[in-house]
Amino acid sequence: MRPRVTVWARRWGVPVLVVLLLGQMTVAMVTAALRQTPTIDEPVYVGTATVYLDEHSLRFNPEHPPLGKLVIAAGVAVADPRLEPGFDGDQTELGRRLLYESGNDPWRVMFWARLPVIVLTLAFGLVVFAFARELAGRAGASVALALYCLSPDVIAHGSLATLDVPAAGFVLTSAWLLWRARSRPRLYVPLAGGAFGAALATKMSVLPALPVLVLVAAVSAWCAGSRRTTRAVAGAAVFALTACAAVWVAYLAVDPRLRWGPPQHIPTVGGLRGLAVRLLPLPEPFRDGMRLQFGLENRPWQGFLFGRLYTGSLWYYLPAALLVKTPLGALALWAAGAVTVTVLRPLRPAAPYLLAAPAVLLAAAMYGSRDFGTRYAVFLPMFLAVAAGCVVLVRWRWTPVVAGTLVAFVAVSSLRTYPFYLPYSNEAFGGPERTRYLLHDSNVDWGQDLGRLADRLDERYRGERIWLVYKGAGVPAYYGIDARDPRRAPADAVHGVLVVSDSAAAKATGRLAELIADSRRIDQVGHSITLYRR
Repeated sequence: MRPRVTVWARRWGVPVLVVLLLGQMTVAMVTAALRQTPTIDEPVYVGTATVYLDEHSLRFNPEHPPLGKLVIAAGVAVADPRLEPGFDGDQTELGRRLLYESGNDPWRVMFWARLPVIVLTLAFGLVVFAFARELAGRAGASVALALYCLSPDVIAHGSLATLDVPAAGFVLTSAWLLWRARSRPRLYVPLAGGAFGAALATKMSVLPALPVLVLVAAVSAWCAGSRRTTRAVAGAAVFALTACAAVWVAYLAVDPRLRWGPPQHIPTVGGLRGLAVRLLPLPEPFRDGMRLQFGLENRPWQGFLFGRLYTGSLWYYLPAALLVKTPLGALALWAAGAVTVTVLRPLRPAAPYLLAAPAVLLAAAMYGSRDFGTRYAVFLPMFLAVAAGCVVLVRWRWTPVVAGTLVAFVAVSSLRTYPFYLPYSNEAFGGPERTRYLLHDSNVDWGQDLGRLADRLDERYRGERIWLVYKGAGVPAYYGIDARDPRRAPADAVHGVLVVSDSAAAKATGRLAELIADSRRIDQVGHSITLYRR
């Protein structure tokens, strides 16, 4: 007779582990949602979500489809903020008006706006677990879920009212459902198409994965039985049509009449891009949004990598940034998992489902012009967590020990950065306090610590002259920060405490660079804002 402890562990050990992992992730994300002030993109999405609820209008933020903002709107509806009808400013002004000029409590509005994204992020953790369990059993699923729940990037962006994690999670869900469609295509191919349509209705950047997943859908249907060619063609068609239908549903959910007056600044797109935009069987607002995105791609954006400020884009920016911002144990398990899936014969059929879509999306993101952060590749911690779980199937004596040690290393690295997940970097690059010297923007400082800065100034620098260069969407005066811009005063008048967002410091040139060079660093807030003494 087996000991009761062993029986209990077999039956309840994994469920308890799942609850613990998702529980710590919940604590981390809720803490971030409660303590962080609005990041640069969030007020736009929250303001747009409010207009969706109040006016059913698509006129704001047309460069992104509506589904992600409808998710955010579920929380905004609970907060029920006031906003004057018919606001006619731009989308940045809309966010500022909603949060700071309409009598609303921005802390309350932002928490409720972020909460639906947090719930969705946790749900995607269950998808990671289910996908890995079907490939590698309970042990592999536990490894995969641990890597997902401990990923600093997933925690950081899963706690914000933004679109990156929802879009990536829907793509993962689509790939998982296509894997299941190998045995039941009639049920799972339409569901997979709907899931990818949800991703496409959240963020247009997932569009390069569409042809890949259409082919994978054909493979899944082909594997299901007789009349394979017919099944494959039908599976691909059903997947594509269902995805398109999901996009239409998202737009119609905002405005059933689909009223659309295109903004005047939509660029003209020619060549193959223009032809593709015209041929897509998607709503006109979506196609105009694509034109706006192509226009944004043509701008000369500035980037910052390893201390170098540059204009344009570097193809190796995202791989380098991921190397900095991924726990070392996760990097090792990702690589081992990708090799395992492609080398082990029983797992080879899963390789297209796990590796093809993220490879194409990563290549597209590397080709893009906006080197702003690993959030553009947040799908990798999701897909590669599942692949990493497959490592447990390697028939090597020390596999469980090595895998467990690497997961523990990831856990220590992730928990040490709490609650500052956004500026995380791994130990090889000096940890969160060194990220500012290597990367910028959403990798380290996205305007999230304005509230913490207000507390720090009140605690340590009360009564002193404050000079502030803040890169973010928050309004410093709302948080009680009385400061002047040092770039608008004579250099010899700038004395006291100089406060500079690390993203602004990374890109500092001219006057600001001289002010920083002539100052002494005395403090930091959240590893994203630096204080200097002049």
